[in-house]
Amino acid sequence: MQCEICNAELHPDDLACRECGAPILQNVEGFENSMAIQRILRKLIVENFKNSPVNTRSLIALLRDYMTDFKSECRLLIYTIESGVLKNMLAEENKDIAVMRARSCLISECFISEMAAEFVLVCLTYMLKWPYKIHVVEEKPVEQVAAVNNKNDADKEIRKNVPEMIFRPVDAVRFRLSKNIVISKDYTKIEGFCFDKYKLVRTVKLPPTIVEIGEYSFSSCKHLRLIELPASVRMIHQGAFSQCTELEKITIPEGVLEIEDNTFLCCESLEIVEIPSTVSSIGMQAFSGCEKLKKLYLPNSIKFIDENAFLYCPELTIRCYENSYTHRYCIDNKIKVETVAVGKDLRAEF
Repeated sequence: MQCEICNAELHPDDLACRECGAPILQNVEGFENSMAIQRILRKLIVENFKNSPVNTRSLIALLRDYMTDFKSECRLLIYTIESGVLKNMLAEENKDIAVMRARSCLISECFISEMAAEFVLVCLTYMLKWPYKIHVVEEKPVEQVAAVNNKNDADKEIRKNVPEMIFRPVDAVRFRLSKNIVISKDYTKIEGFCFDKYKLVRTVKLPPTIVEIGEYSFSSCKHLRLIELPASVRMIHQGAFSQCTELEKITIPEGVLEIEDNTFLCCESLEIVEIPSTVSSIGMQAFSGCEKLKKLYLPNSIKFIDENAFLYCPELTIRCYENSYTHRYCIDNKIKVETVAVGKDLRAEF
C-alpha cells in the first residue's frame, strides 16, 4: 500500500505516512463511500483553506456543492459541523484530546451511533491531516464478554426484585435553573440524559432508593462538584458523568459491577475515585482525560480493562495486587503501578 500524497510505502499499522505525515485513508463499516468522501474533504481544504483558518460556514456551503453524490453522508457531516464539533476540535491545542472530546460530543450531544461517530471523525481528521485510529472494536475480548454477561444476569435479578419508579427528563426540567438539586421521592432509576448539559447545577442529592443511573444522565454538567451515590446504586451506565469538568471526588457504591464506556470521560478535575471490590470491568475511555487523577486503587475483582480506559491521565498511578489482571494490564499499557501482596490491605501505606 502506498501513500496517496507522496507514494511512499505504508506499513499495515501506520496511521500516517512516515514520509510526508499525511493520514491514511480508512474504511468505516456501514459507510461504503467513506474513503471517497475523505478525498473530497481533503481536496476542499487544500483548494479553499490552505493558507487560512477553516471557516465552518464556507465549508458547509462547499459540502453542499461538492457532495451531491453522497447526500446522506453530506447531511450527517453538515449536522455535526453545525453542532460545533469541528469548531471545538480546532480550538483545542492537543489534537488527541480534541478528538476524544469530539467523539463524546457526537454520541452524547448529537445523538448519533458509535459507528456514525467514527465515520465523522475519520472524515474530519483526514480533512485536517490529523492521524486517527478507529476505536470501534468488532469483537469483545473473552474477559469482557464474561464480565458483561455476569453484569447482565445481576441487572436482571435487581430489576426483578425492585419495582421501578423512573425519574425522567420531563421530571428534571423543573431543576434546569437550580444550582442544588434534591430528588426527594423514592425513585429507583434516573433515566438517560436527564440532566445532560444542566450547566448551573453544582450539587445533587439522590434518594436512598436509586438503583440505576442512566446513560449520559449527568453528562456535561460543567459545574457539578458534588454528588453522593447512595449505597443502593447498582448500575451506572455509559457516559453518566462524562465532561463534568469540576467534579473532584466520587465514591462508587459496593455492588456496582462495571464502570461502563465514557463514564468519567474528560472529568478534568477528578482526583479521587473510590472503586468497590465488586467491579469487574472498566470500559472504553472510562477515565480518559481525567488529568488530575493521581492514584486509583483497583481490586482483585477486575477482570477486564479497555486499552483506552486511562488515556491522557498523566499523573495516574494504579495500585493493585501483585500478579493480578490489573498488574499485567498496567505493565502492558505502560501505566505507573504500585503493587501490594495478596492478602494485604490495598490502601495500607508501604
